Amino acid sequence: MTMRPTQHDLECYLDEALPPAEMARVEAALREEPSLLAQLSAINSRRDSGVHSLGEIWRRHRLTCPTRDTLGALLLGTLPMDKAEYVRFHLETVGCRFCLANYADLKQRLTESVQAAQSRRRRYFESSAGYLRPE
Repeated sequence: MTMRPTQHDLECYLDEALPPAEMARVEAALREEPSLLAQLSAINSRRDSGVHSLGEIWRRHRLTCPTRDTLGALLLGTLPMDKAEYVRFHLETVGCRFCLANYADLKQRLTESVQAAQSRRRRYFESSAGYLRPE
């Protein structure tokens, strides 16, 4: 038997702040239980009317999330130790999906950049190979 989603679960669901398995669990419960759907609608209406708690504002504006520049600095190894520890904690322990997606994107771009540079160097060499003179 699965547990019924709590108010907090529904709020996190709206913020897409739950792990994928939990998002799927809440979504399944919403399909099965019309009263949960009504509760979700009420939460959304309250948010749209401008009634927010401090916690909601904190989560919605991602005040604890590092910037994309900070994530890039972590990836390049140029972040000060104390800040790097916090960002690793945020990624690995908290598991912020928003920041994990940004970090993965930056990592992919860095890998692509290295590959693009290697490809460019190879093309330069190949295009100039006939112009090089043996000694």
